[in-house]
Amino acid sequence: MTIRILVADDQALIRGGLVALFTAVPGIEVVGEAGDGAEAVELATRTRPDLIFMDIRMPVLDGIAAARTIFATDLEPRPKIVVLTTFDLDEYVYAALGEGASGFLLKDTAPERILAAVHTTMAGDMLITPSITQRLIEHSSRHHRVSVVGQPQLTSLTGRELEVLRLVGMGLSNEEIARRLVLSAETVKTHVKHVMAKLGLNSRAQAVVIAYETGLVVPGTAEQS
Repeated sequence: MTIRILVADDQALIRGGLVALFTAVPGIEVVGEAGDGAEAVELATRTRPDLIFMDIRMPVLDGIAAARTIFATDLEPRPKIVVLTTFDLDEYVYAALGEGASGFLLKDTAPERILAAVHTTMAGDMLITPSITQRLIEHSSRHHRVSVVGQPQLTSLTGRELEVLRLVGMGLSNEEIARRLVLSAETVKTHVKHVMAKLGLNSRAQAVVIAYETGLVVPGTAEQS
């Protein structure tokens, strides 16, 4: 299956480099390139990409607003968005993940890792380093810490779905969750999809935040079994 990609970055050199990289790889098709957020929204609506590489800081409409607008459309299937940033401490990264982006990449990431990121994201896994995940969790926990008790958004989940959400929150991939629960990876993928749909989430990163915010996972225990 061909992966259709849209590249949005106001820096022509970065944008052109990504387009050239993707164009040279079999199984990937670049369906458009945008120089600002408004153009990214227009192209996303018209070309319906599977994956968007979106710069955060762009003119007319920044990457966060563009992602929010795209996620608010009726595009089906909903495109996945990987945000591009210059610094891993960029405060906008947190906002972008909160809007439903699937992860982020630094603009100086090596080409082979960018290509690996395409498949990681399309497989439904997070594209966030553990250190950034921890900072995201701490940032969110400081502002939204609540108890899992009486949290209505979790009452719609089955026991198995709650367990899958907990393990997603601990940073495990679908394959790792499958081994932990003695299930097939495809079954875990289905459970993750159900969790996302029931909780109205756009990305796995949001599921991690929910797991911490509701107390399903406690900060400092993410690596425990």
